[in-house]
Amino acid sequence: MLKIQEIRELIRLIDQANIEEFLYEHEGTKVHMKKPNGNVPVEAVVKTVVERAPKVVVPEVTAPQAPVQEVKQEEPPKQEVVKADNLHKITSPMVGTFYAAPSPDAPPYVKVGDKVKTDTIVCIIEAMKLFNEIEAEINGEIVEILVQNGQLVEYGQPLFLVKPE
Repeated sequence: MLKIQEIRELIRLIDQANIEEFLYEHEGTKVHMKKPNGNVPVEAVVKTVVERAPKVVVPEVTAPQAPVQEVKQEEPPKQEVVKADNLHKITSPMVGTFYAAPSPDAPPYVKVGDKVKTDTIVCIIEAMKLFNEIEAEINGEIVEILVQNGQLVEYGQPLFLVKPE
């Protein structure tokens, strides 16, 4: 089944593409998106069918009604230069605001030197008032944090460097 981050990325790609309709089916998952004449995606419906179980319908995901203008911000100066040999980059799966902790008064999810597993939450990316928990997706040790708390991040922008185990 598709993750919500993958669905959001599909919506973003279809929004930027010069196509009016998109249909994706794979292993019981169906994604169907249409754009009206104004080239803004209006709806994306994801349906999943599980064998020998009742039909499961994932709630509709509605895309933005107007194009979002991206604000580019300069990269923060790196405090420490780390050799990138054999290091894994955890990248942002979306455009949004990076938050290192679940709330302003809480400690950060991870800091340099922390061991992480594939399902360890390393940060939150806020996009369109939705807070998306980002997982490490690799076992290893946090070597460097590449962005600052509250910083705007782009899709695919490296957030952390991890030394794999």
